[in-house]
Amino acid sequence: MKQLGFALGLLPVIFLAWPSGATGLYECSTTDRAAWKTTTQLEDKMKADGWTVRHVKEDGGCYEAYGTSPEGKRVEAYFHPVTLELMLVARRGEVLFRKEQ
Repeated sequence: MKQLGFALGLLPVIFLAWPSGATGLYECSTTDRAAWKTTTQLEDKMKADGWTVRHVKEDGGCYEAYGTSPEGKRVEAYFHPVTLELMLVARRGEVLFRKEQ
């Protein structure tokens, strides 16, 4: 029982020490948020390009989208928030595409 109490006591320390900020595979350059396009605009573009979109969120100054690529693969993809340009596509930790910078 003492070990369980000790382990539970460490949880707050672990969560406070956890790094904050970007959690994903890619970071976009810093841009003025007023110039960002909306997630709806990104979803519309993705659908027009043949993607199936499950979820879009902000991560690392990019939009991170989860869905199915036009090739039929379930992936996560990062898009630039101003240009909506595809920056990275990954599947199960494997990078399938990364835009040259």
